[in-house]
Amino acid sequence: MEIKTRAVAGTSESSDITIILEPSDSNEININLTSSAEKQFGRQIRKVINNTLMELGITRANVTAIDFGALDCVIKARVQTAAYRAAESKEYKW
Repeated sequence: MEIKTRAVAGTSESSDITIILEPSDSNEININLTSSAEKQFGRQIRKVINNTLMELGITRANVTAIDFGALDCVIKARVQTAAYRAAESKEYKW
């Protein structure tokens, strides 16, 4: 899957995360994370984002993640939603 445009998923509500996905000129996934719990859970949040993108076949993207205490399942769902929107895809492989 290729990221074609900027896309956003999620809210700023408690227990949620906002994911902003954008095309990247580099051949890697760049994650910019903002979270009040970054010291405790930053590595895990980045891992979930990275693994979800890799599962979707995305190897290059700029990701901005603003975490408000989201669980892993919520992070994965928001990343998937943003990815499908950014790829302008109508076929979902859940």
